[in-house]
Amino acid sequence: MDLNQYKTSLSQTISHLKDQLKTIRTGRANPSMIEDLLVETYGGSTTLKLKELSTIITEGPSALIVAPFDPSTITDIEKAILKSPLGLTPATQGSRIMLRIPAMSQEQRDKFVKLVGQMIEDKRVVARNHRDDIRKKVKESFDLKELSEDEKYRIEKEIDVISQKIMEEIQKLKDLKEAEIREI
Repeated sequence: MDLNQYKTSLSQTISHLKDQLKTIRTGRANPSMIEDLLVETYGGSTTLKLKELSTIITEGPSALIVAPFDPSTITDIEKAILKSPLGLTPATQGSRIMLRIPAMSQEQRDKFVKLVGQMIEDKRVVARNHRDDIRKKVKESFDLKELSEDEKYRIEKEIDVISQKIMEEIQKLKDLKEAEIREI
């Protein structure tokens, strides 16, 4: 019984969760908030991520500067930022765009903490489903006499250890993101 596929699927789950958490706004300016924003550009013929169209840098704790590689894409980038759920208003300054990250109210912080909780629970369910799938495979192998009872218990114990580590990592990501959101 090969547990590498199980480990790979769990690490993909963690990686996806990290990418999702990056998009949640906190009180601080962070390029990862907007870098994966999809921008329809060049007359709608091309859709690219913002990080593929520009350089994104922080300017202090509450501002981002977007400097497009091609100045003709500025209006397309502005439209994409305005359409995003982040609630940011772009201000064009010559060939670059300034984004001020406003301080969040307590209500907004609570809303984002709740959103983080939902994302975390979704990933916990995914991890549990992966665990249940591999446990079924182990049971089937045991029922088909492909595994001895000792091997079955050893593999199940290993699965439990891996699952526990993943759940701890998910919890740590949750705690870090919530602390980041609540930080004033």
